[in-house]
Parts: sequence; structure tokens; C-alpha cells
Amino acid sequence: MHSTLLVVVCLLHHAQRCVADNGMNMTMDGSMELAMGHMLPYLHFTLGDTLWFLGWVPQSTGAMFGACVGLFLLALLERWLAACKSVMEVHWDKSARRMLSDKQNGSAVPKRSAADRILGRLAPPFVARHDLPRGVIYAAQALLNYLFMLTVMTFQLGYIFTLIIGLGVGETLFGRFTMSAHLH
Repeated sequence: MHSTLLVVVCLLHHAQRCVADNGMNMTMDGSMELAMGHMLPYLHFTLGDTLWFLGWVPQSTGAMFGACVGLFLLALLERWLAACKSVMEVHWDKSARRMLSDKQNGSAVPKRSAADRILGRLAPPFVARHDLPRGVIYAAQALLNYLFMLTVMTFQLGYIFTLIIGLGVGETLFGRFTMSAHLH
């Protein structure tokens, strides 16, 4: 009986050690050892950080430069999408108001309840050709922002500075469209 209990305790102890060992050295004294490299838990300029996928690990200066150019262009794209969405919001709002006005002017006696009148004043009507592109643009912006977040989480200062500069240049180029769209 005691030998069986001893075997069970030993097996449980061994199983616990196997579950806790996931291939990562989690001490915070140095770099985090991963299955395919390392991750430095502080801001750095060293090469070798994985960018989004296992195979995207710039190991040379040229590869790092290429990754930074790609991040810069993605940052510009994000600001351009924001400007396009802002300009299109103005167009979609005018179009929805025109459609609603035409609809109200076309009927001799509007048959709307009090709730419909209140909701109609608070929310514009759903128009698929306006709202579906709005959703797609927003999803693209959200995807880019999550990719940027994952990039910053590498602690690679080259990536971080590239994103900041790219977003700043993008805002300089396209920000005036965002501001002017809200003034109309």
C-alpha cells in the first residue's frame, strides 16, 4: 500500500514539473529564452526579434531596414485610412440625410410612431453601401493597430521609432483631411 502511494506521489510530482516546463526560461534576470531565439525584456536596438510570425526575424542590417520600411508604410496606410474614413463620413452623412429627406417628402402622410420619430432624429438610417465600407475600414484600422501593438511589445527601438515617425508623417500628410471633414 505504501509503495503504491509513493509511486502515485512521484508520478504527480513528475507530471507537475512537465506541465510547468513549456520550453521557456521565465527568469527575469536576462533575456527570455524561447524555442527559436530570445526576447529581451527591455528597450534595445539588437537584431533578432520576431516580427509577428516565426519566420520574420530580421538577422541582418538590410533585413532590419526592410522591416522598418514596411512598418513605416503601414503607419502611413493607417493614417490614410483614417483620413479616407473621415472624408467618407461627411459624404455618407450628406447622402443619408438626402435619402431621408427624399423619403419623407415622397410620402403624403408619414406613418411613424413617436418612438420612430425619436430614434429617427438620433440615429441615421442603416444604408448598406455606407455602413459596410465603414465597417471594413474600421476593421482594417483595428488590425493595423493590433499589429503595431505587437510590434511595440518586441521592445525593439528601431521598430518603435519607425512607427512613431511613420504615424507622425502620415498625420502630417493626411491629418488635414480628417480635420476639414469634421468642420463641414
